Amino acid sequence: MKSESCRVDSFRLIVTGGGTGGHTYPALTAIRALQDRLAAEGRTLDVLWIGTADGLEARVAPAEGIAFATVATGKIRRSSNPLRMMSAANMRDMARVPLGVTQARKLVADFRPNVVLATGGYVAVPAGLAARMCRRPLVLHEQTVRLGLANRKLAGSATRIAVSSESTLPLLPEEVRGAAVVTGNPIRPEVLAGHPDKAVAALGLHGFDLRLPTVYVTGGAQGSQQINGVVRDALLWLLERANVVHQCGPDNVEELRQYAAAALPDGAASRYYLAGFVGPELPDVLALADVVVSRSGAGTLAELTALGKPSVFIPLASSAGNEQAHNARHLDEAGAAVALLGDVTADQLQDAVGPLLTDPARREEMAQRARAHGRPDAADRLVDVILSAASG
Repeated sequence: MKSESCRVDSFRLIVTGGGTGGHTYPALTAIRALQDRLAAEGRTLDVLWIGTADGLEARVAPAEGIAFATVATGKIRRSSNPLRMMSAANMRDMARVPLGVTQARKLVADFRPNVVLATGGYVAVPAGLAARMCRRPLVLHEQTVRLGLANRKLAGSATRIAVSSESTLPLLPEEVRGAAVVTGNPIRPEVLAGHPDKAVAALGLHGFDLRLPTVYVTGGAQGSQQINGVVRDALLWLLERANVVHQCGPDNVEELRQYAAAALPDGAASRYYLAGFVGPELPDVLALADVVVSRSGAGTLAELTALGKPSVFIPLASSAGNEQAHNARHLDEAGAAVALLGDVTADQLQDAVGPLLTDPARREEMAQRARAHGRPDAADRLVDVILSAASG
């Protein structure tokens, strides 16, 4: 009887997806939120994450104490030329998918999950198909405006399709729209809890003039040569109007530090903070920032809209399916951000950022429009969808 009681009180979840942070971190945030919800009800959560050995999830899941298993998968190298889609590398990788499905089917059958949650990436396909074969509820979560390739392949098998934006709904195939629900993209709760004074103390920003707005520039954890170059060319102009916190990537610090030392007068230099990477201080830096200049990945958009940050986006042109440009354009058209596409120059950056730095009312209007697209409760909404799929 005791073991039966344990089974009743335990919710079993398989998570699949990863490869990048855009697929991995929303899944991790959803796991934590589901764990908290169940704990409040006196229940426990058992999780198995199905991923690839070389994806980000292979490091994140074990570090979080989550059981982790791998299956064979294949990366499809996309091209507008159909003949290139039939490349030897694609043929070789597609031949691995049936093996991955067989492996995933055994994992799903053995684990017997209440729900399988798929957040995208190539590894989600075998596990999602295995969920259908084993007749287990499948919940898809899509972070971007348009369904990614993996989720498009799985949409017809899904019990629920959780999307991050209202504008995704008309882009779905008509036959699956009834399964769709807008949840938003889960973000880490700590991102919403930053405090500007803590950023000043932690990073030693005592030379900042807090009467001026602060710009946070980031190209992601590894930095962006494109963003770094544009900001470098506009740096003196920026520092005449603002304080700047610049996350440039660890490999780019020395070059930019030398440039700043040679090009900036003392007064401007004291308002420029350069870092290879901003870690635990990020929520506080975001709280301090009046304007953000960044890439436009789905996770970044989710955080900045939840916070209501006026932003200038310089999308990564090589992102899968050009999704960063779609993300940025979507908010630009709503007046919730500015999108700079293609080969961006310092003059274009100045034209985009300048009105936001000099006009607080314009900043506030964009902040309100950004906030209207934000869903700080996205993780809880996704948990609702998971529990609903399990019950029904």
